[in-house]
Amino acid sequence: MKKLIFLIFATFFLSVSLNAQTPATTPSPKTETTKKPIFRATKEQITQVQKMLKSAETGKMDDAFRTEIKKYQSANGLKETGTLNRATLEKMGIVLTDKQKEIPVDPNSFASPETDKSTKKKAPVFRATKDQITAAQKLLKEKNLYTGEANGTLDPATRAALKSFQETSGMKGTGTLNAATLEKMGISLTDKQKENMAVSSQ
Repeated sequence: MKKLIFLIFATFFLSVSLNAQTPATTPSPKTETTKKPIFRATKEQITQVQKMLKSAETGKMDDAFRTEIKKYQSANGLKETGTLNRATLEKMGIVLTDKQKEIPVDPNSFASPETDKSTKKKAPVFRATKDQITAAQKLLKEKNLYTGEANGTLDPATRAALKSFQETSGMKGTGTLNAATLEKMGISLTDKQKENMAVSSQ
C-alpha cells in the first residue's frame, strides 16, 4: 500500500516538474500591416466640383465627369488621374473634412516637371540671306575654292567650299554659312541677324 502511494506521488511530482520545464508557448501577436488610408471625396464635394466644372450635378463619379477632372488637373499642374484626390480638392478650394485632413497629400498627385516647350525659349536659328550666300560664293570663287555659279543657293558644292574656307581660317568646318563665317568673310549681317545673335547670347 505504501509503495502504491509512493508511486502515485512520484508520478505526480515528475509530471509537475516536466510541465515546469516546458516553456509555455504564447501565440505570437500577428504583425498587422498598416493599410494606407484611401482618400475619398464625399458626395457633397463631388457635387461642388461638378457645379464648378459645369457638369451634371449627380454627386457620382462617372466617365464624363472624370474626363472633366483630368482636363482641370492637366491645366493646373496636377497629375491626370481623373480622381478627386486631396491635391485636386485643395487646388479647387474645396473644404476638406477632418478625416480627409488626416490623410497627407500624395506626392504623386502632381504632374512631373517636364521641360515645357512653350515656356522654354529656343535660340533663334541663324539663316544667311540669298544676297549673303551670293557674296560668299563670289568670295570663294576668288579664292579658287568654288567653281559653281554665284546663285545664292547653299548647294553641296558651296557647302564643301565653305568647309574648306572655315578650316583654312582656323574655324570649325561646319559647311554652313553662320554668323562667324560671314564676319570672317567681311560680309555684313542684317539687323534681324544681329538682333537674333543678341538674344541667343543672353
